[in-house]
Amino acid sequence: MRIIFMGTPEFAVPSLDAAARRHQLLAVVTQPDRRSGRGQKLQFSPVKERALQYQVPIYQPEKVNTPGFLEEMAKYEPDAIIVVAFGHKIPKAMLELPSHGCINVHASLLPKYRGAAPIHHAIMNGERVTGVTTMYLSEGWDEGDLILQAEEPILPTDTAGTLHDRLALKGAALLAETLDLLNAGTAPRVPQDHQQATYAPKLSKADAEIDWRQSAENIANFVRGLNPWPTAYTSFHTEMIKVWEALPLGHEGGSPGEIMSISPEGILVAAGEGSLLVKKLQRQGARILDAYDAANGLRLRKGQWFGSKTRDNVKTT
Repeated sequence: MRIIFMGTPEFAVPSLDAAARRHQLLAVVTQPDRRSGRGQKLQFSPVKERALQYQVPIYQPEKVNTPGFLEEMAKYEPDAIIVVAFGHKIPKAMLELPSHGCINVHASLLPKYRGAAPIHHAIMNGERVTGVTTMYLSEGWDEGDLILQAEEPILPTDTAGTLHDRLALKGAALLAETLDLLNAGTAPRVPQDHQQATYAPKLSKADAEIDWRQSAENIANFVRGLNPWPTAYTSFHTEMIKVWEALPLGHEGGSPGEIMSISPEGILVAAGEGSLLVKKLQRQGARILDAYDAANGLRLRKGQWFGSKTRDNVKTT
């Protein structure tokens, strides 16, 4: 089949490879280059980096609903347009352009976790199973008819990063199977049950502060779900501290955010229910450390507090 591929982040790269290996890749559409880092150097998207290897035209429009861009895409007469984490809503005129439709790979078992951050939210909510879905794009966000789905277990040790990598590969394999079915004219089309829909909105750094009033299990899931980005954090006095790894324990006692003990195993912090053994921390501008080593640098001691209570409730010993 004749394919146009639209995608931007690392998650989309395996799907680009899967489409290019077995079908005719006509063009790639990705987000414009952005400046990032301390030097504000111009950075290519991961999809653009890989697309350069295929030596096909690469388009980077600021908007995809302009007449000029739509006319340019129409010239290719694609059989299908593949959309994987592109970052913009696809206009109706483009949805109607390919003969086999616009096909999307989404990192959840739709209709659960529609939205921009399904991997993060699945872990944060304590799910044990997630997966990937291929579907026909529609005008609504993640509301199109389903084609194929594949489950993936969420391991107790999974972070958003580790689960992301597995789902990216599983999504690419599912896309390859989907394209074969489309080419054969045998692809299923199953309407979603919109009454069962749940949502996974985009996250920001502002969403990453730990609420110590939550249960230890919920906080541990929160930490895993925000690793590596935007990374869960708490405060000690006026300093923001990132929490990279933590384990829920059943110990009770203390008020939420209170440091119960410090040992080579980590920093034991009281939660709303149970307690959390914080294993890895990162101070601002520093590297990630074992919590015990970080505690020495911060001069932490039992009876002090993490979180908003820190400033007013530091206990003396």
